[in-house]
Amino acid sequence: MPETGYLLAVLAVVFAITFALRAAPFAAIDRLRASRLVGSLARWLPAGVLLILAASTVRSSAAGGRVWQALAAVAVTVVVHLVGGRRTLLSVGAGTATFVLLVNLL
Repeated sequence: MPETGYLLAVLAVVFAITFALRAAPFAAIDRLRASRLVGSLARWLPAGVLLILAASTVRSSAAGGRVWQALAAVAVTVVVHLVGGRRTLLSVGAGTATFVLLVNLL
């Protein structure tokens, strides 16, 4: 068993690294807000995440014979995302609930 001083030193280093990594974006926030790259990422990243989630769902559902349930859930996700003001959490939740209901009730 390592000594207490060694464990405390490791914890201090881990804390410092974690704190620095979490604080770094806030230190550079002014430059990041003016960046075209960050603006573009903010615009396209939610749709990219939804695309990856949809592709993963359809791929894994194809192996289980539940392709139409997955495609229906993907359609619900896309519609809710576009109609609901591009709220990613809302659209992912609606798509997930649709998939779970279709798989378990039909």
